Parts: sequence; C-alpha cells; structure tokens
Amino acid sequence: MDRLVAFAVSRRFLMVGLFAAVLIGGLVAFQQLNIEAYPDPTPPMVDIVTQSPGLSAEEIERYITIPLEAQVAGIKNLKVIRTISLYGLSDVKLQFSFDYTYDQALQQVLNRLSQLAPLLNNAQPQISPLSPIGEIYRYRLVGPPNYSVLDLKTLQDWVLQRRFKVVPGVIDVTSWGGRTKTYELQVDFNKLVANGLTMPQLLQAVSNSNINVGGNTVNIGSQSAVVRGVGLIRSIDSLANTMIASNGGTAVLVKDVANVTVGEQPRLGIAGENQDDDIVQGIVLMRRGEQSSPTITRVEELVETINNSTILPPGVKIERIYDRKDLIETTTKTVLENMVLGIVLIVVLQWLFLGDLRSAIIVGATIPFALFFAVSILVLRGESANLLSVGAIDFGLIVDATVIMVEAIFRRLAHTNRMSASEQAAISAKITMDMKQHAILTAAADVSRSIFFAAAIIIAAFLPLFTLSGVEGNIFGPMARTYAYALAGGLLATFTVTPALCAIILPAHVEETETLIMRFLHRLYMPVLARSLANRRFVLMGGAALVVMTAVAVHLLGLEFLPKLEEGNLWIRATLPPTISLQEGNSYVNDMRKLIAARPEVVSVVSQHGRPDDGTDAAGFFNAEFFAPLKPAKEWPDGEDKDALTARLLAQLQEKFPGVEFNFSQYLQDNVSEAV
Repeated sequence: MDRLVAFAVSRRFLMVGLFAAVLIGGLVAFQQLNIEAYPDPTPPMVDIVTQSPGLSAEEIERYITIPLEAQVAGIKNLKVIRTISLYGLSDVKLQFSFDYTYDQALQQVLNRLSQLAPLLNNAQPQISPLSPIGEIYRYRLVGPPNYSVLDLKTLQDWVLQRRFKVVPGVIDVTSWGGRTKTYELQVDFNKLVANGLTMPQLLQAVSNSNINVGGNTVNIGSQSAVVRGVGLIRSIDSLANTMIASNGGTAVLVKDVANVTVGEQPRLGIAGENQDDDIVQGIVLMRRGEQSSPTITRVEELVETINNSTILPPGVKIERIYDRKDLIETTTKTVLENMVLGIVLIVVLQWLFLGDLRSAIIVGATIPFALFFAVSILVLRGESANLLSVGAIDFGLIVDATVIMVEAIFRRLAHTNRMSASEQAAISAKITMDMKQHAILTAAADVSRSIFFAAAIIIAAFLPLFTLSGVEGNIFGPMARTYAYALAGGLLATFTVTPALCAIILPAHVEETETLIMRFLHRLYMPVLARSLANRRFVLMGGAALVVMTAVAVHLLGLEFLPKLEEGNLWIRATLPPTISLQEGNSYVNDMRKLIAARPEVVSVVSQHGRPDDGTDAAGFFNAEFFAPLKPAKEWPDGEDKDALTARLLAQLQEKFPGVEFNFSQYLQDNVSEAV
C-alpha cells in the first residue's frame, strides 16, 4: 500500500483524472443501471391453470385438481403443492427449492404434464406466466361513445395482445374486464327435426366448416396457382350460410334451423375505473429474470407508436393506469438524495470537528467515488440494484478509512507548527513539495494497518450475508455485494485519490486547532472518563446489564418479512360473501370504488372484481381488489399521513359495507406477499 500511495502522490493529477473518470463513468453507468424496487424473494414456482367452464368447484377438485396433483407429485426438489378449486377453474401452484432454477422446474413440470391422461371435458392445463414482480405496466383501452366494451375487448384480444407479446422481455398480456365476443346459434328444434337433423350433426357441420383447407396446385399457362378452400367464419352471414346437409337435393343451411346472433362469453370478472363501471384493462407481464427498466421503456415506446398510428381505429387509444417506472424513479430519487445528504452531513461534521474545510471536502469526495464505483461494477457484471441494496449503504462506514487517512495527514502537516518560531522559519525556507509528499507518505504508512484492520472488521460482519441461501439470499445477497463494491471503492479512493487531493489542496503548513464543539465535548467527557475509571466495576456491571436488557428487548420487537417500501399507492382487497353473484357483487364494488375515489389524497381508483378470462388470478366472485395511486404527500390535507388515511378509509368502508373484510397493502407488496 505504501507504494500505491507513493505512486498516487507522485502522479496526483493522474489520480484526479481517475476521480473524474469514475464519476463520469458512474453517471453513464447509472443511466444504464437496472433498478428494481424489490428483489424477487420467491423460490422457483410453477403455476398450472386449468379451466373447464360449467364444472362446480367439487367437480373441478375431483376430476382436474386431484389428477394434476398426483401427476406432478414426486418431482425432484418439489417442496410445496398448493391448490385452489373454484367454479370452472383449477389452480395448482408448485413451489420448488432453490436447487432448481425456474426454467429447470418448468421443464420438469412440462415433462410430467405431457404424460397426463385426458382430463374431463378435454380440459387443457396451461402454465401461468404470472410472477410476483412481473406486473410492470397496466393500461385501459378507451374509445368513442359508439364503441362498446365488447368492441374494445375484441381489439384488446386480437390486436394489442400479440403486439405487446413481441416486445423483448414481455411474456404475456392479461386482459381484465370487457365482454368477449361470441357467435351464438338459437336453434329451432322443430325445424331441425323437420329437416331430419340432430344437434350433433349441426355442431359437427359448424365445426368442420370453420377451417381453411389446402389442395394441390394447378398450372395456368406458365404459372402455378395454389388451390385452397376458404371456410373460416368471418361474419354472421358466413355462419348463417353454412351448409349442414342436403335434404331432397336442397341444401339445408344453418339459418334454416337456427337464428345466428352476436353474443358474449359468460363473464368471470369486471373491471372499473373511477365513475366508469365497465372498462377493458390490460396487464403487461415481464418474463422472469428480465430487467424491468429497459422492458418498461420498450413497452412505453410501443404504446406511443400504437397511439400515433392507424393500428387502432380512429378515436381508440391506450391510457396508462400503472407504470413500474414511477416507483423506480422514486427509488432512484431516494438514492440520489441520500448520496447528496450524506456528502453534506459528512463535510459539515468533518469541518466542525477538525476545523478545516479543505480536509472536509476531501473526505466528502469519497462518497460519490465509492457509490459510482459500485454502480459501474454492477453494470459491468449485469446485476441489478434495488432500494434495499443501494439504500442500505452506510456512508459513514464507507468514509471511515478516508477520515483516518485525512486526519493523519492533517496532523503530520501540522507538526511544523508545534516548533519554535526560529525552527519553523528555518524549516519553512526549505520546505518543498517533496517534503510535503514525504509527510503525506509517512502519515499514510502510520495508519495503513489500522485502516485495513477496520475494513477487515466490517467485511467480517458482512461475511454471513454472503453465505445466505434461499429467500434470505435473494433478499440480502444483492445488498451484500453492492456494499462490498462500495467498500472496495472507498478503500481504493483512500489510498489513491485522497492522498493526491491532500497533496494538491492542503497547504504545506496547517494549524491544528481545537474547535468550539471539540472543547465542549472535551470538557463534558473528561469528568465522565474520570468517574468511569474510578468506578470500573459499576461501569462494567452497567454494560453487562445493558447487554442483557438488549437481548430481552430483541424478543419483544415486531418482525417484518421485507422492509416497507413506500410505493405511493394503496392496494385494497375486499372479501365479499362466498356465494355472492358477479352482478350483485359488482354493484357493491362500484360503490366501494367511488367511495375510495372521493378521498382528496387519491388520484384515481381501478377496481377488479372476480377473475380474468384466462384464470391466471385464481379468485371467485367474492373477491374484489382496488388499486388507488396517491397524490404526493405535500398535496394532502394538513396533518394527514398514510396511516391516518388507511384508518379513515377502513372506518368508512366498514361502516357502509358491514360484513365485508378489507385488507390494505400496496401494489407490489401485495403481489410479493401473496406469492410467498
């Protein structure tokens, strides 16, 4: 280390260039750094969703859920099987140990499902694409007054879904709300019998006609033309004119025995927003393991492209409801604010205690160097940052080594001021930069061992975090690595940039003075020290008693799975009576949504009642969820905070809707908690 310090002092302007390069490179890396709100704490999980409309929950359990459980049981590293059987829906969640990656677990499940015997009604199990932190973007489709939710849902299913799925990093899009278009046959059985037909014949004819078939080729001159039969149903008329059979040489068409109309699929869920009781909503899902920041950027670019093109009919637009980017920007802002505040506090405290502003600035320079050094390493290694990993960095520990180095150099340079005036004048005449460098090198050599010993203690305290595995490893592993990168950056700055800045900024002679605050603390501390030394036994007994009291108090502390991150929203879950119908429950849901939206702190409210058509959110008509983004706290009524808002809303909801259970959380927090 002495050689490194000597090189840094002799090439001090090169070290300043290194400092600038790390800052500039760190700023560039910070723009590219993927920042997540939460680390994904969940083990590999595979969710098997099977729908069979019309079957009761008991039949779903007996004929679908239990066979699926039996089929996947015994897979290696499978730890937990959780199942839900609802009307028309089976949901089987498989939780694996961390010995498997998600892809490995998925492959094992697919291998087992490929050997599954046919299920009742030919139900087909599907793998849900949902993940705890996968919902990155929510939107709704809006159109002119002449567009119904059926029209908007058709655009969502046939136009938007496939465009979002091709975005790199996106695995699927879940549609919520709206009405799914169907063609319905209202059969006149008297006409059917009169034509000598049966229902199976009618169904078979319609099924066979709704396909395109290929033929051979035919040569027309020198050209070859493809022969094909186009039978795909595109309208009511094409379905109505479908031939069923021939009766006495006359073709019997569908319209001869049935009335063809446009209908809708039985609804499983309804979405609403503010005063609009029925909307079409889409949820963009990110693939597991992808980075959210670039994926969200690509989704936003696609939304802008669609809205500014003719992909959608005139007047139909995509409106954003939720964007993970808001939370990421809040996280980024928090990190930057902490860095600036840390620099200011450390510079001020160093100035107050040492009495020299220049040395305080040198100490403060270590913070951005260490932080941007860590950011650069994260980007180079392709790792992500989150508020837990970056926000947990203790700037006091990072600059601890720098403080020791600067104070040692400051004292060494102040040594000449403790000589007599004649000695100081004689030496001062001969002092050159070489002697100043010698003073810096001597000071660095004196404290280098102490610095490394202090760093070793800090590293030893973090070693257990590197050995964690499973959920704990997923949560604290990124924090430990980020802290290690920042600590390495701080040590690098201590032995390179700090001596170089001292050689440039600090004068050859400094005066060591006792500041006002140090004199006050000194007068306060000396009597305490004298009494402590005079009563050593009582002091040690008091320390031991404090340790015992601390050990007892630890058991009284509350526990939280994850630190609470302020997301700036509310996620409210309402549990209605289990047998309530969708229509009756939705009338209550609409009233709840409007009550929540009436609060001045709330920007808007989106409600979800029931479940989406693809069954990925396993819930019955008894379940309703509300997403309420909140205004900035400075715009809230005086004296109001989030806890008070939650208590007030809960009281209002319980008063107006007795018997309904309400649970308050946050959007991302609810997803993570539900998965774990």
